[in-house]
Amino acid sequence: MAVQWLYVGKIVNTQGIRGEVRVISATDFADERYAKGATLYVRDQKNGDYKPLKVSNYRKHKQFDCLKFEGLPSINDVEKYKGCSLFVTEAQLSELEEGDFYYHQIIGMDVITDTGKELGTIKEILSPGANDVWVVDTGAADVLIPYIRDVVRKVDMKTKKVIVHLIPGLIDHED
Repeated sequence: MAVQWLYVGKIVNTQGIRGEVRVISATDFADERYAKGATLYVRDQKNGDYKPLKVSNYRKHKQFDCLKFEGLPSINDVEKYKGCSLFVTEAQLSELEEGDFYYHQIIGMDVITDTGKELGTIKEILSPGANDVWVVDTGAADVLIPYIRDVVRKVDMKTKKVIVHLIPGLIDHED
């Protein structure tokens, strides 16, 4: 069976001269994903191969996650990774508690209101602060659904459907 690669972020630049890189993350568990000793895979942009990199240090800096990798002590060692994407394998994922989900499990799910109206498909998840926001592609304007109990009523992993309750004023909709 082929390895299932899951995108966790993109190296956008170097940070200083000691081999640290700036990452814009797309992972739901940065502390776990970037923990010291964790293995990430960088995809070679030319041949598509995946090269393992072991995290030796992780810290937050402004809107970036800054990573340092074992065996890459200088800016010259990491410069070549600018613009590269970082991945983990599905086998690296830990079990979640009931009611918790990985981003890749939610993206692509159909969204239906509790009145039966089909809204669209979840195309992206934003993490602006207090709670995640699910971006629903309706075919017209995107709809932003806050992941809070008052709005997201049910996530059915078997049918790949999300039932939401639209709070008045959340979106312009016809009922």
